[in-house]
Amino acid sequence: MKRSKPIVIGVAGGSGSGKTTVTREIYRTFPDKSITVIQQDSYYKSQDDKPFEKRLLTNYDHPLAFDNDLLISQVKELLKFHPIKKPTYDYTVHTRSDRIVPVEPKDVIILEGILVLEDERLRDLMDIKVFVDTDSDLRIIRRLLRDTEERGRSVESVINQYLTAVRPMHLQFVEPTKRYADIIIPEGGKNSVAIDLMATKIRAVLEEKNKTTM
Repeated sequence: MKRSKPIVIGVAGGSGSGKTTVTREIYRTFPDKSITVIQQDSYYKSQDDKPFEKRLLTNYDHPLAFDNDLLISQVKELLKFHPIKKPTYDYTVHTRSDRIVPVEPKDVIILEGILVLEDERLRDLMDIKVFVDTDSDLRIIRRLLRDTEERGRSVESVINQYLTAVRPMHLQFVEPTKRYADIIIPEGGKNSVAIDLMATKIRAVLEEKNKTTM
């Protein structure tokens, strides 16, 4: 029997919405499937050509911050069952790191990121498009806790970034992509009903793919 082409699931939503929790739930729901997660954050553009002072001004919540050309080409390679070398980003120097991460092709590919539904070329590669929809007050609290506890940032710097970049970019670019979603999950991974509906949809797509390859 011919091997079924991998299924691609896009998981979008604002910063702190619960995308990672939803991704973990997909893992938990399909323990028999080989799954790989590709974070859009790994594909921020290299800024080696800019002085450090200018790198500090980078708006990481704008679509132009991402190297979607590379992301798309690597997803296409995974769809052909070819391994890839995923880039990594170093936030301490605000440019792409020299380190790469080998990624083997899997049955299920999850593309996770705030703007994975913004680029039509990426959407065209997806079998299922998910938007994690969480209230802004919860998202800023989660982001504040994460950045201060895990990234050593000050409360003032996190709030300033949220007001000057994260919030306006969310309203301009992230929130509008909700209309492309097949499934909208309010409150992230804690919404068990929505998670179950998503799992049912994923199973249906997997079954259909298996039928066409028999």
